[in-house]
Amino acid sequence: MTEQLQIDFDKITKSLGISEKDKEFKRKYLKKFIESGFPNKKKENWKFLDINQIIKKNIGDLSFFNDYSSPNKIDSTIFVDGLEHNKIIFINGRIEKIDFNYEDKNKIEINDEIEKKVLFDNDNSLLDLNNAFTNKTFKIVVKENYSLKKPLIIYHTTNKKMRLKSINLRLDFELEKNSSLRLIDFFTDNTDKNFQNILYNFNLKKDSILKNYKIDNFKNDNLKYSFNNIEQEANSVSETFILSAGSNYFKNEINCNLNGEYSSAFVNGLFSLKENQQHEIRTIINHLVENTKSYQLIKSVLGESSKAAYQGKIFVNSKAQKTDGYQLSKAILLDESSEFNAKPELEIYADDVKCSHGSASGNLNESSIFYLMSRGLNYQQSKELLINGFLLDVVEKITDSEIKNLIKNMIGLKE
Repeated sequence: MTEQLQIDFDKITKSLGISEKDKEFKRKYLKKFIESGFPNKKKENWKFLDINQIIKKNIGDLSFFNDYSSPNKIDSTIFVDGLEHNKIIFINGRIEKIDFNYEDKNKIEINDEIEKKVLFDNDNSLLDLNNAFTNKTFKIVVKENYSLKKPLIIYHTTNKKMRLKSINLRLDFELEKNSSLRLIDFFTDNTDKNFQNILYNFNLKKDSILKNYKIDNFKNDNLKYSFNNIEQEANSVSETFILSAGSNYFKNEINCNLNGEYSSAFVNGLFSLKENQQHEIRTIINHLVENTKSYQLIKSVLGESSKAAYQGKIFVNSKAQKTDGYQLSKAILLDESSEFNAKPELEIYADDVKCSHGSASGNLNESSIFYLMSRGLNYQQSKELLINGFLLDVVEKITDSEIKNLIKNMIGLKE
């Protein structure tokens, strides 16, 4: 793999025509990735789902060079119906369109010449890979006191040019004071056997609001990894919802730093898996100052031979008195071959806090099924009704009613 990485790296840096400074930046992180390789179960954070083995089993040898010189045709059938929205369209990791036609143009700033930098020191080789092979990095700034009128949907799709490829992309967002953004990541793949590596960095200034909804609902054989880094100043709010259901493998990681007083973070997610799918959510919420709040709820419905994992950590700094942190995961196992792993963590160095965590998994309650059947439903209808209610609890946490209804319709949930 090392030789292929070097060859592909030389190709991509030549095709991008980047400066020597940027080339050195990329080369530094290529070296780091070569030294570490893809993460495996020897690393604590990857002990449940070993991405190194999953890539070898499902893809084999990856190519890391993508030709970004030629545009890709946009297939309008991928667009979400029934919701007016702004668009960023990624096809094969290349941005084909940025459309903010619903917004005041002087309130949105888009910059593709931002300084390349690392988010923070870490031992995550997938971020090293992203730094080495990302094409262009765009920074989107929402100006002070501006709230986007319509949601922004970022479309992640592939076409038939892509097979056995590693696709790396990054976006940075800054929400200035008292601004807000509703952001939907929408995954639609027309190919398989690719690995997508996505990095987002969010900087939330005072009183700003971010609502990010990640929707992976289309069945495909691709492998995906997404990392969100969120920095929050005073009185800012981040809300993240994850629907993890479509890809063969998907791991979502969220690292959130509550840097300002009265900042808060909410993470809600659901897994709906079957047929050997393997998905994971890992969160780290760092309470770094007084009077911060976090809430996390993850629910899973796991069918035949599927596997899900949730690793959630709440860290409370010694300065972070009056922290309020909550974390809960629940799973329904529909088949003896399905598996759910949970690793809830609390690391607390302050004494005036309110923090709790918990996890539970099991089968559907047969008594509840029997009760529903006694009211006229058959066995399958009873199961579906119980699963519907189980998942609906998470979707109801979505604070945006328009997007909440969109997601309910996508996955067929009923009131």
